[in-house]
Amino acid sequence: MSSNIHRDSPGYFAELILPLPIAKLLTYGIPLNLVDIVKQGSRVIVSLGKKKILTGIVNKIHQRAPNHPAKNIIDVLDEEPIVNTYQLALFHWIAQYYMCSVGDVVKAALPSGFKLSSQSKIYLHPAFEEDSIPLLENEQLIVATLKNGKPLSYQQIEQLIGQKEAYKQLKKLIHKEIIILVEELQEKYAPKKEKQIALNKNFVDNTAELQALFEKLEKKPKQLDVLLQYMALVSTNLPEQTQSYFIAKKQLLEKDVSSAALQKLIQQDILIEKAVIISRLAQLKAVATPHTTLSPAQTQALLSIENHFKTKNTALLHGITGSGKTEIYVRLIQSVLEQDGQVLYLLPEIGLATQIVQRLNKIFGNKMGVYHSKYASNERVEIWNNVLQNNVQLVIGARSALFLPFDRLQLIIVDEEHETAYKQLDAIPRYHARDAALMLATFHQAKVLLGSATPAIETYYNAQQGKYGLVKLTERFNQTPLPRIELVNLRTEQQRKGIQGEFTSILLQKLESILQQQEQAIIFQNRRGYASYLLCQTCAEVPTCQQCSVSLTYHQFRDALVCHYCGFHCKVPPLCPVCDAPTLKNVGFGTEKIEETLQHFFPNKRVQRMDLDTTRRKHSYEQIIDNLESGQTDILVGTQMITKGLDFGQVSLVGVLDVDRLLYFPDFRANERCFQLITQVSGRAGRRGKQGQVLIQTTNPQLPILQDIINYDYEQMYTQELGERQKFRYPPYIRLIKITCQHTNERLVKECAQVLAGYLCKLVSEDNILGPQAPLVAKVRNQYRIDTWVKLAKSSEPVLLAIKQQIQQATKSLTSEKQFRQIRIIFDVDPI
Repeated sequence: MSSNIHRDSPGYFAELILPLPIAKLLTYGIPLNLVDIVKQGSRVIVSLGKKKILTGIVNKIHQRAPNHPAKNIIDVLDEEPIVNTYQLALFHWIAQYYMCSVGDVVKAALPSGFKLSSQSKIYLHPAFEEDSIPLLENEQLIVATLKNGKPLSYQQIEQLIGQKEAYKQLKKLIHKEIIILVEELQEKYAPKKEKQIALNKNFVDNTAELQALFEKLEKKPKQLDVLLQYMALVSTNLPEQTQSYFIAKKQLLEKDVSSAALQKLIQQDILIEKAVIISRLAQLKAVATPHTTLSPAQTQALLSIENHFKTKNTALLHGITGSGKTEIYVRLIQSVLEQDGQVLYLLPEIGLATQIVQRLNKIFGNKMGVYHSKYASNERVEIWNNVLQNNVQLVIGARSALFLPFDRLQLIIVDEEHETAYKQLDAIPRYHARDAALMLATFHQAKVLLGSATPAIETYYNAQQGKYGLVKLTERFNQTPLPRIELVNLRTEQQRKGIQGEFTSILLQKLESILQQQEQAIIFQNRRGYASYLLCQTCAEVPTCQQCSVSLTYHQFRDALVCHYCGFHCKVPPLCPVCDAPTLKNVGFGTEKIEETLQHFFPNKRVQRMDLDTTRRKHSYEQIIDNLESGQTDILVGTQMITKGLDFGQVSLVGVLDVDRLLYFPDFRANERCFQLITQVSGRAGRRGKQGQVLIQTTNPQLPILQDIINYDYEQMYTQELGERQKFRYPPYIRLIKITCQHTNERLVKECAQVLAGYLCKLVSEDNILGPQAPLVAKVRNQYRIDTWVKLAKSSEPVLLAIKQQIQQATKSLTSEKQFRQIRIIFDVDPI
């Protein structure tokens, strides 16, 4: 897909994508001095309105003058485009399909390091004459500093005269026309530089000169020590060196040499110092590892996938937990890399990347890159550039890795394709990475492999209909049997008084048994915090969030009540805020309380927790996983993070404390999600030759879905759910769009949603409209929300696009009315 065009005549214009939620692309003129530099996919600097400076992406270059005077592009940021035509096609498809602007997509797609930041610089006023105006002491200090020639930033002025005086002083100086402020644009991304040291080449090439230098420095022991330490480091590092004797300056300083002596040697030109751009990314090296032999079942699955790829673009690998799907992925990746192609390996969670990266690093080394949101902005820019420059062939990443500038993409692997984490839930665009990956592959004419032990019902339906190839892997690697799942009846245990805290005596006995055998356990509770909420035993008051219509969760480690929706937190009140009684009690339990309880039951064992609270730092996932793998953790307590494809050799027991909470949720996907979560977490047990055990605590063990879980009967669950969805018209038989009206005024939101529903009934039949209705949490961050659901028949893409455009036009007409102008309307296509 080429972006070259001929420019034989003047008058060129660029159609730009700006990172704004505007429907149309804006046209800017290309000044003559930039005509040969501006290219499709380049970043350019433009002004919008009177003051705003933005970074735009060139979508198209043409010679059609707009009907209005076009502003000119200010400058170009890139010698070569940072976005290619495949990416532009993906951006436009996501905008159309998910009903948002292309600017919204670009804002989400580009690392923030690619965007500009503006900073005011302070200069002396050109007309200022020092003798004409009497200056106060601080003013003299600022003027004297500026006379040196370099402009100052506001922060530098603060350092110069003090934080309290800076703003007041600058305001006076501007009024007196002594200084001016100039807004300077800077790229946020800056290459990382390292100071490196080398011996002057004159001494390297001349032994006599070097000997004379040593003799000269005998009278300067500190400088001699620096030189000797340098020589020792060079000698140690020499096998790794290619053409130079440069070493990192910090390496030398770590040897406790005198920094003053080092600077003296640099000043005397004995040592040469230079700044070198280095990568922020960990340098990966392939390690020679024995070639794993595929089992007969894996070999057959690999052949089946390759055969499907001859006639289909997408295949589903439905392999039970522990069946060795990753090894099949490795073989497919190797095949593509041998052809000099690129592979995108998508994972739903950053936590999964830790084990996969360690494993694939040994095989692919520096051919591989990792991309996800836990990386700093500058690191993400470096990975982007590595892909752009074809320095990596394999990228492992979370959903945002879709947006990288691949140009030789041959294969996309979507591991754990059923995971809801692939769907962007809380920001625009609300895209699904799995579905966007299918479209990206279409643009590249690449293949897609979807992998899961518990496929999404929509995915399995597509495979059954012949849209995707279907490959099954029904046995575990090394013939290890699937874990034995046992249901524990909480009601029976309660009658027998067999419950201690949140644990039945059966589960505690199993825990004690496996811990005595030096094995490990995972306890799954899909709620973080200590207690679900506080309840006043006197008046039944439950403390709720001031900004959201939800109860506050008690977090013991912070000794605070926390809202999991907006982050609001407050101290735990000693008395009930309504009746002043000292009777506030914890109700329910989260991972924090489970961790504490287990530490009480097993004081000599190491218990660790894995949830959002313990994994906020960049490397916290890796640390928790490493601790379990190395045996430093005996029991891992966690939320659904621990269910996602992790492989732990010594875990022999999994406990599920509260499965009922997953089942009794008002969502047509509740049974499917429960089956997926429990099957996945069960699969963490018994990975290395020994059968694992799973105990599920429930008040209703006879539920059909729980029977499907203990029998690992995906087909039965699928058939049952499919029948229900066909009967009540839910995906995969129809498409859903959720439209949310949002505002701080509850009455206005309700009124707007009612009017919107009336508009929608004119576009589709009333039977296809659900709502308007408030969601379970009707207020978040002081914004009231009302949802309306639209059911659409599965039609061709052009027909669906036309209906979406009509819906967008209807909402545009609605929000153009005066009373609804401030209402925010959010589209969620294919909500989950």
